[in-house]
Amino acid sequence: MRPHLTQDEKKGMKKLVFATNNSHKLEEVRAMLEEAGPEVASRYEILSLSDIGCDVDIPENGLTFADNALRKAEYVKVHYNIDCFADDSGLEVRALGMEPGVRSARYASEEGFDHNNEANTEKLLRNMEHVKERQAQFRTVIVLLMDGFKEEFEGICRGEITRKPIGNKGFGYDPVFMPEGHTVTFAEMAMEDKNAISHRGKAVRQLVNFLTSH
Repeated sequence: MRPHLTQDEKKGMKKLVFATNNSHKLEEVRAMLEEAGPEVASRYEILSLSDIGCDVDIPENGLTFADNALRKAEYVKVHYNIDCFADDSGLEVRALGMEPGVRSARYASEEGFDHNNEANTEKLLRNMEHVKERQAQFRTVIVLLMDGFKEEFEGICRGEITRKPIGNKGFGYDPVFMPEGHTVTFAEMAMEDKNAISHRGKAVRQLVNFLTSH
């Protein structure tokens, strides 16, 4: 990782807001931008919602991941006039009719929990307690609004749901998701290993490739 930038260095960079305050997501995106090389990383300053003073809980009540991502990006663009990208991600479990899907972050909200990773995971495991077929996939959609254009990127990672949480890295459903071809969960992987195969990693890589050639 590069050291903290000076104010003079930041002046020559394009500000690009990632419409999130999730530190894990920010760290993943910034790390992958660094991996693209110093020439690319030096062109963009990735800001969070808190960096621009936005403390609004932007509604995510769309019917699809793309809907939710677009709504978040449009909110920042309209209210702050800064180019922005936003993501929406979720877990889709075949045996549960592709639930929790767009409700992944609020899966346990009916039980009094909102944005509670542990409660969401516990509910998922309860619903799958007697399920043998445990195929699932993570899906991420990123919408970028930049220079008057809209671009969309999607990443999918297939795997299966474990019987219990394993590992203490990552966030969300990572402790119960084991990707195809691996014997460890996302929550047991180093960030660079997870980024190489994850749904968000695939979508962010497409975003970075676009920014590289833009």
